[in-house]
Amino acid sequence: MVELGIDLGTANTVVCDTGQGVVFDEPSVLLMRRNGARRGRVVTLGQHASELVGRTPAGMTAIRPLQDGVITDLETARAYLRAVVRRIAQHPWQRSRSRVVIGVPGGATDLEQRALLEAADEAGISRATALDEPIAGAVGCGIDPLERRVHMVIDVGGGTAEVTAFCYGGVLTSRSCRVAGDEMTLAVYRHLREEHELIVAEQTAEEIKIRAGVETGPSLVVQGRDAGSGRPRVLTLPVAEITDVIRPLTDTIIQTLAACLDDLPAQATADVLADGILLFGGAALTRGFSENLEQAFGFPITLAANPLTCVAEGAAQCLRSPDLLAAYGRS
Repeated sequence: MVELGIDLGTANTVVCDTGQGVVFDEPSVLLMRRNGARRGRVVTLGQHASELVGRTPAGMTAIRPLQDGVITDLETARAYLRAVVRRIAQHPWQRSRSRVVIGVPGGATDLEQRALLEAADEAGISRATALDEPIAGAVGCGIDPLERRVHMVIDVGGGTAEVTAFCYGGVLTSRSCRVAGDEMTLAVYRHLREEHELIVAEQTAEEIKIRAGVETGPSLVVQGRDAGSGRPRVLTLPVAEITDVIRPLTDTIIQTLAACLDDLPAQATADVLADGILLFGGAALTRGFSENLEQAFGFPITLAANPLTCVAEGAAQCLRSPDLLAAYGRS
């Protein structure tokens, strides 16, 4: 039997097998060939499809199946999920006997959740359960959501940012903000175009944002096209400038999430103060983000050891914990 935990993210998809660990970790991009019919044909997906964004041949389209962490086009999401599962479980009998837990944003509506489970069913997955991504990520980092102690986690992905406090099989409070990593990338793209008259691809803007988070030097080199002449141009960009561009968005996220503290009872606050808050998700790696969070929340912030894969890993682990799925799962 195939048992998978799936983090179907706006920016990246991570799949973890209960026996083999992470077996798929690639961008959430699907390349389809449109042939005039209503349905297109899947050409490739993941990293190969991502590399063709902005340079797709005629008749092909590169698509991101999810926006803000949820499905907006059921047909495309179905094709994408089917292609991902077939990449991992190649034989039909494996898919028909599969058990899957799929992470969903905690703020997803019942309709958005149902669309995801319908896509999984039509992709050939026989038994699929939805689980809030903050809970799955906590499990993937070694936290037991069933214990009699309050834990708080923050998940900042490409499409959504969420803070959730939970205890003994239930959620105490949760706040969600659909301003996250993608908006940071867009801010970098617009800044380069408006302030430096340099046109870059969206993928390049994403890479600049990531590089700014890990760059040890004072500046980084950016290649693009001059907006005036149309010719290639190289720009030396201070890292601090990128940080300043992103800061208003990180401040918006922090203000939204910090409001969650007002919903906590006093004893819960004591637990969180003692244990701190766990931070994970791709956008959590943004330079200075954890420090700003710690200042706003007033609690110690710990970045997960596996911030990019813990949701899928935790979802897979939940397949071995029926009590946890009964408490937090959505089906």
